[in-house]
Formats: sequence, C-alpha cells, structure tokens
Amino acid sequence: MNSTDTPYVPRPAAGDQGDRRRWFALAIVMTAAFMDLVDVTIVNIAIPSIQRDEGATFSQIQWITAGYALAFAAGLVTGGRLGDIHGRKRIFLVGIGGFTLASALCGFAVNPEMLVASRILQGAMAALMVPQVLSIVHATFPAHERGKVFGLFGAIVGLGAVSGPLLGALLTEWNLFGLEWRPIFLINLPVGIAGLVLGGRFITESRAPRALKLDLVGVALVTLALLMLLYPLTRGRELGWPLWGYASMAGALVVFAALVAYERAKGARDGSPLIELSLFRVKSFAAGIAVQTVFGVGLGVFFLVWTLYMQIGLGWSALRAGLTGVPFSVAVSAAAGMSVQLLVPRYGRKVLQAGALVMAVGVLLYIWESERYGMDIASWQMALPLAVMGVGMGLIVAPLTDAVLSEVPSEHAGSASGLINTVQQMGNALGLGLVSVAFFGVIDERLAPAEVGPAYADGFRHALGWVAAVLGVIFLLMFALPKRPAQHVEGAGEAPAVVEREREPVA
Repeated sequence: MNSTDTPYVPRPAAGDQGDRRRWFALAIVMTAAFMDLVDVTIVNIAIPSIQRDEGATFSQIQWITAGYALAFAAGLVTGGRLGDIHGRKRIFLVGIGGFTLASALCGFAVNPEMLVASRILQGAMAALMVPQVLSIVHATFPAHERGKVFGLFGAIVGLGAVSGPLLGALLTEWNLFGLEWRPIFLINLPVGIAGLVLGGRFITESRAPRALKLDLVGVALVTLALLMLLYPLTRGRELGWPLWGYASMAGALVVFAALVAYERAKGARDGSPLIELSLFRVKSFAAGIAVQTVFGVGLGVFFLVWTLYMQIGLGWSALRAGLTGVPFSVAVSAAAGMSVQLLVPRYGRKVLQAGALVMAVGVLLYIWESERYGMDIASWQMALPLAVMGVGMGLIVAPLTDAVLSEVPSEHAGSASGLINTVQQMGNALGLGLVSVAFFGVIDERLAPAEVGPAYADGFRHALGWVAAVLGVIFLLMFALPKRPAQHVEGAGEAPAVVEREREPVA
C-alpha cells in the first residue's frame, strides 16, 4: 500500500542520545497503536450503557461501531500514502491530534447523532495515525533490530485485544464522576495529548522517495458504495424495508463496477490506483481477500450481538460481561502463538481450515448451551464454548496474512498487505450492518419487560447460526489458499513477498 523504502541511515551507537530518542519514539507510536486497538474493543462492552443513557435506536447502536470501521477502512490507503508524501511524523501527529479531539467529542456527545458523527471522525483520524506506526518503526530502526521491535508490536496488539473489553467494563461500571459510559472515550485525552507533545519532540521525520499518488476518487467510490449498502441494512427494519433501500443496495453494485473501471484506468494512467487489480489474478490472494472480508462479517455480527445478549438479554453488568470474555481472549492468544510457531510450519493450510471448523464447533456449542440453560446460564458455563471459539480464531488470525500473500509478487506485497487490512475492516462494518437482519430482525420492537430477555436470547442464537454459516463459507474458501505459507515453500518470489510486507506495513 505505502512505499516505505527509506534508505538505511547508520544508527547511533546504543546508549547515546540518538538511541534513547528512537526508543522514546517507539514507545509513543506503540502507545498510539494500543490506544486505537483498545478503542475498537472498548466500545462494544459499553453499548448497552450508551443505549440506556442516550436512548439510542438499534440503527444508531450499529453506526456507533460500524461508522468507525467504515471510516477507518476507507481512509487506510490514503493515510499511508499521505505519510509517504508529506512525512510520516507530520501525518502521525495530525492523526493522533484528530483522534484525541474526536475522542473528546465522543465523550461529550449530547445525543446519539453527535456520537455517531464523532465516531466516524475518530475512525478517519485513526486511518491517518495507524498506518504511520510501523512505517516510523521501519524508518527508525535498522533491519537487525526490527524483529525484536515487531515482536513487541505483536505483544501490544495482543494486550490491546485482551484489555479493551475489561477496561471498558471497569470504566463503565465505576461510573466515574457520574459520567456513565463517557470515560471510555475521555481516557484517550491525556494519552493523546502526551503522544502529541512527545511525538513532536522525539519522532524523526521520514518520507518515501517514490511515494504513490493519492486516489481520492477511488476512496470516494468505495465509501459511496459501502454507504449505499450499509445504510439500508441498518435502517431498513425500522422503516419497514422501503423500496428505495433495495434500489440503493442494487445501486451499490453499479458503483463497485464503476470503481473497478476507474481503478483499471487509473493504474494504466499513473500506476497509483487505490486497488491494484492485477493482484486478483493471483488465485490465492483473491480467495484470501474473500476470506478476510467474510471473516470480518462474522466477527462484526458476533461481538455486537454477544454484548447485547449478556447485558440486555441476561441483565448482566458490564464488568461481568467483560470478565466472561476472558477465556476467549486467552484462548485466542495461546492458539495464535502455537499456530505460527508450531502448527503452520508443519501442516500449512490445514491449520487455518481446522481453525474455521473449531470455531464453528464453538459457535454451535454456544447455541446449544444457550438453549439448554436459557436465562439461567452462568459465566462459567460459557467458558467452554468461548474457549473453543478462541482456539479456532487464534489458529486463523495469526497465519492468515502470510498465507494470503505467499503467491503475491514481491513488488506488490505492500499494496496487497494494505488491501487485506482494508477489506477486513469493511467486512466488519458490513457485519455490523447485518446485525439488523441477523439479530434485531427476529426481535419485536415492542416488548414487555419480561419478554426482553427471552427475545434477546432467541435473537442471539439466530445470529450465531449466521456466524456458523459464515465459518463454513470460510472453510471452503480456504481450499484456494496455498498449502504451505511463503517461508516454508521453495520457489522464486515468495520469501521476498514476506520481506516486502515487513518493509511496507499497514497496521
């Protein structure tokens, strides 16, 4: 996606002022990455509190999460290229400053509409900030140190995924200063301000000598197509599925077709398209993009519905819901490490397919337990299906990117890596939109208090049926992935693809 092939400049010897500055810079960009990761997961656990406090409608609940994902996805490519052109430090500081401002607007939102708009702004600012993180790391650290740094980044990613729901639960439960859910956003203010001040002092500026041009028309077409698809999905149920909604969703396909035609012309004209269409001639990449998109859809459906089920359906506190998810997070982390280090080198693609099947088994087990125990289900009874789901997810998420990139030519690996991240976010936004069909579609709008719990439990099981079906599709799509990841297959061009992906990362 972005070209980050900054020429290597000899680094100062360890222990001098320059060495300290770059480690300070690393801490700053890692903190920003952690802040973004936490912000994605922290919101879900507070959604019921937001609904109660603000009187948000079902569609507004969806847009609080989907708006962020959509803006983030649409801006990732452009954010990376802006850093290459105008300087990664500069764009990083603009992004973290804007993210902090948007967090304040979220925290002080006076109505659901303002919160949705602020979340969209927050996602757009994250799209400026996040792509610079690994690019700054590349420009700051020599090659022999990057392995250690990227390992640290992986640990930060895992910590963000685990701590987000718990932190959100604690901040919501504590109700600091009577602010209810608002501290989940306001906590970003001191962190963001510190990152802005310290980043200006310690981060070294860098640019790409051969940066790709911006493709704002491509961004506009992608965003328009997704809005034409998502808006009718989220509002259709409340409005009685009007005819214009179906027309809008059909029109989205026309806009996508126009996007393909424009990108083909853009690539021929200046070689800087938003989407490198030639990548889709590689069967494994095309299938991998489909896997990432569909996987994002499944996760988008599950996490929002799961939170609503526990807190509104079962009436649990935010803290109890957050703690209930710990087995899932621990299982994901443990399985991801085993998958990359032990299993994939030996069994290749079969590990990813096993992950899809294991995760599907966990989903079906969850459906069965929810049906069997009904409204009396306990957190400890959920531990088994959540752990099984976590193991399945861990087997997939860690090695999937390398599997998708393994047959991509090295000169396009940066663009391919960025596109993978983009479509996963778009799939997540689409999944959040589908919640109106998979979950809210089976719940009556007018429910007596005694009917809410059973209705939400029934909607939860219905939505999990969708997730199980999605995992079945993913299992079949994975047959098009290569049997072995790049670093374990002999052949020209494959190892460089992995190296290039490290050189041109997009978070």
